Amino acid sequence: MADTQLNQPKPKLPAAQRNLLTADDLAKQPDDGTRYELVKGVLQKMPPAGFEHGICAAEIGSKLNVYVKTHKLGYVCGAETGFKIAQNPDTVRAPDAAFVCQALIERQGIVKGYWEGAPDLAVEVISPGDTYAEVAEKVEEWLTAGCRMVWVLNPRRETVEVYRSNEDFTVLRGTDTLDGGDVVEGFRCQVQDLFV
Repeated sequence: MADTQLNQPKPKLPAAQRNLLTADDLAKQPDDGTRYELVKGVLQKMPPAGFEHGICAAEIGSKLNVYVKTHKLGYVCGAETGFKIAQNPDTVRAPDAAFVCQALIERQGIVKGYWEGAPDLAVEVISPGDTYAEVAEKVEEWLTAGCRMVWVLNPRRETVEVYRSNEDFTVLRGTDTLDGGDVVEGFRCQVQDLFV
């Protein structure tokens, strides 16, 4: 009976499932100058960010980095840092900036590949080509994966949306203060200072 089972062909997966990529496949993609994310096993091309987008991402990333380093709270990662936030099928997202607290760093160490799991804070900067549905999907993915807070910077409206859950969010603008709450304790800056 065992011989019969060994000789039986393995069941074939549907074509759509056979073509799904893994995080390892993403890591092995040749460097063709294009950024990619992996969403539920499907490779998604990410066009280069625009100049305004880049300035906003650098502004919030640098402010966070200085504060986090000064207070030894963990690490801030720049754009293109991959976080594997789901598997089977795999999803690897790269926020415009991210913060990982020292306690998580001590548990996982400084990994060479993608970080397993969500950062404590993910920052997304809306590009002119992004739809609100795409941004909402990213926010949902980050929160579902365990992100404790998500900031969405909108350069066109000069606002920051702060999410702790889909139901718990705030919109800040102008002289409102963006703070790190209990995620990046003590971090504060005025929203207007993040935009050109």
